[in-house]
Amino acid sequence: MCLLDTALEVFARGICVPRSFTHPYLAERVDGMWVTRDAPRRRGRYRREEWFAHGVEPDETVRFVRRNTRGQYAVCAICAVGESDEPMRAGYRALDHRLGFTEPIMVHHLRRIPRFASPVEIVRLLDAALANKVNTAVRRRQILPEHLTPDAPLRMYAALSDGEPVGWVSSIEVAGATWCANLRVNPDFRRRGIGRALMCRMLRDDRSYGSRLAVLAASHTGALLYPLVGYEQIGTLYSYTPRRR
Repeated sequence: MCLLDTALEVFARGICVPRSFTHPYLAERVDGMWVTRDAPRRRGRYRREEWFAHGVEPDETVRFVRRNTRGQYAVCAICAVGESDEPMRAGYRALDHRLGFTEPIMVHHLRRIPRFASPVEIVRLLDAALANKVNTAVRRRQILPEHLTPDAPLRMYAALSDGEPVGWVSSIEVAGATWCANLRVNPDFRRRGIGRALMCRMLRDDRSYGSRLAVLAASHTGALLYPLVGYEQIGTLYSYTPRRR
């Protein structure tokens, strides 16, 4: 399995963990293609599915997804670094699929992790009161009570100023690797090195817990930060959805 395919598996499995806080959200292989979607529901609407396509032509991908989807879907088409994206873009455009956004896919091999001084305290969340503060700050549950133990597969870190969370990031164990999610620093505390310090603390713990690879999907702003702590871009995700008629 190539590095990009490994990263896609970590991506697919990793995003399902926080999405399962409200209802099980599963990563499945369907004839060689990853899909993330709700487990069967007795009531209520299914959330949008995401199908991951790498090395598959757009027309073949869309035909396959339409045969296997339960309803709304997005195609997450992956283009490796060095590949031209023009044939892919043209293919989905011809199929009347709209490009929503792009995200760089980045990996860290966890061999060398730099050290940066932090102007605030960086801690791992192992305390329910502090976890509640972070959940309140984000306005959405980021961590559950069962994750507040040293060996939990989801680890969350917070940057604290006078005991209050001003930044956070999560690491999720997936098949011998880790998925990084939800890095954020409050606007008033940015450009002080807090994001770098959070990432480096998380990466050191990833390595100490046995991870062989750390994976994330970056915003275009984040893509400027992550190389500073050792990430490299290996591809770009293009999210396509069918146009409404």
